[in-house]
Amino acid sequence: MSDTPVKQQNTAAFYGQAVASFAVALGATAFGIVRLEADAWVRGFMAIAVLYLVTSAFTLAKVIRDRQEAGRIVSRVDQARLEKLLAEHDPFEKL
Repeated sequence: MSDTPVKQQNTAAFYGQAVASFAVALGATAFGIVRLEADAWVRGFMAIAVLYLVTSAFTLAKVIRDRQEAGRIVSRVDQARLEKLLAEHDPFEKL
C-alpha cells in the first residue's frame, strides 16, 4: 500500500512562457545597456554584471532544486523502511 507521488510536469505553454519571458528580460536589459549614455567601460561593466547575475541565478535555482530532490528521496527511503517494519510486525507474537 505505497503511495507513489505523481511526478509534476510543466506544460509546454508554461515552458514557452518562461523562455519567452527570460528572452524579453535579457533583451530589454541588453538594449538598455547599449542605449545607456555612458562611457564604453561603464556599459561593459554593466553587461558583465548582468551576465554574472544571470549565471548565479541559474546556479541558485539548480542548487535549490537538487536540495529539494534529495529531501524527497530521503523521505521516500524513510517511508519504505517504515512500511517494511509495519509489514513484518506481528502484534500477536509473544515477546
